[in-house]
Amino acid sequence: MITTVKKLLTKLSLIAKDKKAWLALIAGLFLTLSYAPYNLWYIAFLSLGILIYCINPQANGKSATKQSAKYGFIFGLGWFGAGISWVHVSIATFGGMPLIASISLMVLLCAYLALYPALAAWLTTRLAKGPYSFICLLLANFAVTEYLRGTLLTGFPWLSFGYTQTDSPLNFLAPVIGEFGITLVCVLIAFSLFRLLGKDIKPLIGSVTLLAGLYVIASNSALQYQDKTIKTVLVQGNIKQHLRFEPSEFWNTMSKYQDMTRLHWNADLIVWPEAAVPELEALSTQYLTGLDSAAAFNNTALITGIVDYQYDTRNIFNTLIVLGKKEQDDSEGHYQYLGKNRYQKHQLLPIGEFVPFQELLRPIAPLFDLPMSSFTRGDEVQNNLQANGLHILPAICYEIAFADLVRGNYRSDSDILFTVSNDAWFGDSHGPHQHMQIARMRALELQRPLIRVTNNGISAVYDPIAKSQLSMPQFKADVLEANITLIKGDSLYSQYGNWPVWIVVILLSAVAVFIRVKK
Repeated sequence: MITTVKKLLTKLSLIAKDKKAWLALIAGLFLTLSYAPYNLWYIAFLSLGILIYCINPQANGKSATKQSAKYGFIFGLGWFGAGISWVHVSIATFGGMPLIASISLMVLLCAYLALYPALAAWLTTRLAKGPYSFICLLLANFAVTEYLRGTLLTGFPWLSFGYTQTDSPLNFLAPVIGEFGITLVCVLIAFSLFRLLGKDIKPLIGSVTLLAGLYVIASNSALQYQDKTIKTVLVQGNIKQHLRFEPSEFWNTMSKYQDMTRLHWNADLIVWPEAAVPELEALSTQYLTGLDSAAAFNNTALITGIVDYQYDTRNIFNTLIVLGKKEQDDSEGHYQYLGKNRYQKHQLLPIGEFVPFQELLRPIAPLFDLPMSSFTRGDEVQNNLQANGLHILPAICYEIAFADLVRGNYRSDSDILFTVSNDAWFGDSHGPHQHMQIARMRALELQRPLIRVTNNGISAVYDPIAKSQLSMPQFKADVLEANITLIKGDSLYSQYGNWPVWIVVILLSAVAVFIRVKK
């Protein structure tokens, strides 16, 4: 035991003296500044450039492969340690765990996520033969590892590099190659800058040529505004998190949303947040029927989140339902319990909405036994919601980070991208800002107006053509009225998804293999 501890301390001492290890850590930490709310998007290129410098096989000698994996892992610790530090807010505040336990969980989560950039760095250095083989492999390996990070163990696609460019001049790429493609462009630009320091201008010329070609493609898009503008109303209740699922507070919450809406029925669409109605749907029939009639009487539709527990099957769904008019020429409301015009959340949040190994974990701490943490998955592909003649593409909370899932439910006649959430779990941290940034990226990819309404912010509407956002303050009960101009046409990304990017990745891999065989 003593020998093992000594070896560990020796390794930590060596890492502490390793200047590249510190560079990799600092680069990962500062990468957080590229994301919302800081939006210093150019730092992404600098951080990735430093990572490339650290894992450069020509500088690391015989131990290049092992060193690259180490630097990739340390970079990942900084990247996720600072980037998703907001997760600790929910664990510490609502998880009911001692500080040392909550910090340990965060370290484990960040260490797991850091394995992906470590794997990308290791594979690249292990297989590369020369600088151009290196960049081909680095792009291909980051594509694979980022895909795996977004899918394995239900996936955690948060903080991909492409999100740093949501509000940068490179956001014109989103409708063409999506966030996934922008991630690889970030790596390519970083490599070009790194090689420029060595007076190799060829990668920079290649990057500029590629961006120019993609800009021409984006400029020739047939996307344009429709001759139709709708008035929408977003209602943000700002219900305290510890009161949201207290049965004694159900009626107060439901009355509050009803009262906040009463003066704003003169809209085409009214939206409430995730589980805005805290009572189970089967027990809220009278309340929902009243809202359905009121919305129809005022020639509008209302979409709200609600929990649907089905007593016969014991399935419980995180649900969106439509009240009031389904079609524009309807004269009556159409709501009925278990009617087809609803959306059931598919991508559930681990721990928050389902607990793996629950028989083992639930007794350990309140974190693993939160209210409403036994949801059932909805179907992966579902119909758009229909509300007052509009076709609404829905996503609930965490789902908006899964580009393939959202695109899988997109249709050419989808009018609006609509997402609801409750980010009260994360307090006054950068988590809600990152969440809103991710939602904006989905709107840019699909070129559809975004409506996002949450319990306590950030609630906003976003126009992906004008790239303008209108939002209401966080942590305040408020109502936002906004006029939204609809958009017609399909983006390239909405039609082809990530397939063009994967074809390029395969070609890059083939080039790397050719260079390796030739040498």
